[in-house]
Amino acid sequence: MAQPADRLAWERTVACRDPQAGLRAAITATASDLDAAPVRADRDIAELLARLDEQSELIRSHRDELHHTNQGVLALHAELDTAAKEQRRLLAAERAAHAQAEEARRRLLFLTDASAALAASLSHDAIINALQDLLVPAYASAAQVWLPDDAEVPGGRRHRAADTGPDAVEIRKPAPLRLPLTARRTTIGVLSLVPSGESFAADDITMLRELAHRTAVALDNALRYERHRDTAETLQRAQLTDLPDTRTTLLAARYLPATRGLNIGGDWYDAFTLPDGSVTLVVGDVTGHGLRAAVMMGQLRTALRAYAVAGDGPGTLLSKLHAFIHHLDQELYATAVVARIQPGEPTITWAAAGHPPPLLRSPNERVRLLEEKSGPMLGLPLERPFDEHTAPFPPGSTFLLYTDGLVERRADGIDLGIERLGRALGGIDAAALSHDLDKVADLLLTPMLADNEGEDDVCLLLCHAP
Repeated sequence: MAQPADRLAWERTVACRDPQAGLRAAITATASDLDAAPVRADRDIAELLARLDEQSELIRSHRDELHHTNQGVLALHAELDTAAKEQRRLLAAERAAHAQAEEARRRLLFLTDASAALAASLSHDAIINALQDLLVPAYASAAQVWLPDDAEVPGGRRHRAADTGPDAVEIRKPAPLRLPLTARRTTIGVLSLVPSGESFAADDITMLRELAHRTAVALDNALRYERHRDTAETLQRAQLTDLPDTRTTLLAARYLPATRGLNIGGDWYDAFTLPDGSVTLVVGDVTGHGLRAAVMMGQLRTALRAYAVAGDGPGTLLSKLHAFIHHLDQELYATAVVARIQPGEPTITWAAAGHPPPLLRSPNERVRLLEEKSGPMLGLPLERPFDEHTAPFPPGSTFLLYTDGLVERRADGIDLGIERLGRALGGIDAAALSHDLDKVADLLLTPMLADNEGEDDVCLLLCHAP
């Protein structure tokens, strides 16, 4: 079939040659074209529908793919959200566990510090005050310790209380927490605590119960110590008799019990006259402390007085006392200085057994340390005599005996303390020695005890020849 352009040329050629024939040919061609148009339209429509089907399939495929993609994204978002929630939950749980562990550590540290503070003293008053400082206002608005009001509580105080301010009228107060103070299966008191808020937390109650137990142990130890100390001090003082009134000498003495620890009971002084008019002076120190030391000291003092009646000199008295200790107790030791002044003789005789040396002040105010050779400590497994020594003791002289608690310090030792005591004795006014020897004793103690921590007994015995 000729192309339209060729056909048009052909029709024009035919028309030019034969107008009628050209018209017929044109009509024929037009009819032929009209017959073929529906076929071409159907074909084009079919092609268009095919393409539309392809596009629809492609769109459907893309839609399905997009749907699956959206479902995957939604699922991924859901998984991420779930993971984020789980992570937040785990983080919150970790923070809570960390906070609980930190709180438990804080409570444990508090109990540790509180135990150290409560055990730092053997005074029940100091323990109660320390307990109140620990609890108020950190854990409670008020704290009270109730103890029985009887002879078992030194000081006679029934309870102590501490709070955050002066008492005020309140409509409603939180219920107090009362915890028994039990030690050695015995309830010795009650700890009463008022919460700062509505009530105490359960963990705080657990901690406070443990604190109450530790407080009870500390208070029980303090009360037992105070009873033991008071008994030992009473016995000690009962055995330190009054000084004799002699015509030849002036005497003054001081005994100060230790204020820290169980160190009471080992030191003693004694002075007595014999039928011949002589004066015997004694200062000693029994090893060990407490009630047992006070009892042993009493036995040694009594034995020495009994031996002195025979008129033996200081060295012989120490030898007999040494043998007596061996017979009395194999684990008992003591130090001592025994001195004797004979009437009408301006001399003093002494012997020492492991004790700090005496001090002698001459009438010209010169102080001398009588450090002649000392014998061994009483009770040691040694058999040797105790040498006697003699020094001038004219009128105006002063003889000083003491125990190591007066002169010994941990940081400085004993030698520096003896030097200080000698300077203090040398600085005393001569008139005071003849007119008020008791005041002199206090004047000596004041500078010597300025740095004393009260860890040992202190004895001092002064003898002055007027």
